Amino acid sequence: MAGRSRLRAWEALGGLMVVPAVLTACAGPSQYYEGTGLHDTTAAEVAGGWGGFDGTRVALHKDGTALLEKLDGQDFDFDDGWRLSGTGTWRLSDSDGGQVVRLALTTRKRVEMRSTAAAPDTEAPEPPSTYAWSFYVDRDQHDALKLFFFYGDPDIGNTYLMTRETRP
Repeated sequence: MAGRSRLRAWEALGGLMVVPAVLTACAGPSQYYEGTGLHDTTAAEVAGGWGGFDGTRVALHKDGTALLEKLDGQDFDFDDGWRLSGTGTWRLSDSDGGQVVRLALTTRKRVEMRSTAAAPDTEAPEPPSTYAWSFYVDRDQHDALKLFFFYGDPDIGNTYLMTRETRP
């Protein structure tokens, strides 16, 4: 009887250990990402033109306004395949984890679909008329600023990188 009771106790304990493993199995890098730890960037340093994936361009003006061209959605919204263009606002914020550029599309001017979007036989949701992004602020090995957010499945940890545009 004591052996059977001990076996049940171990089975119960094993079941309890599986629950946290299952709960954390979907916790990818972006879900618990706390930031880059960067705190020394100024808004004046962030202002300017930024380029990214497949013609993406973001102009962050010193007055807090922004111009967006072909900017994809972050996290799972990226999978919908839309790319938004228009005008909006931005601000540099700072928290314990580091600095983040908060970018908001307030007036959508154009929507395009990425060529790698879902197959045409699947119905994609209507692209949003307004949208907000959170770009983490970091520096590369040459101390140049870079902005990024996570896209797609959070378990994978893909980053959408924006780098400073070079002026001709």
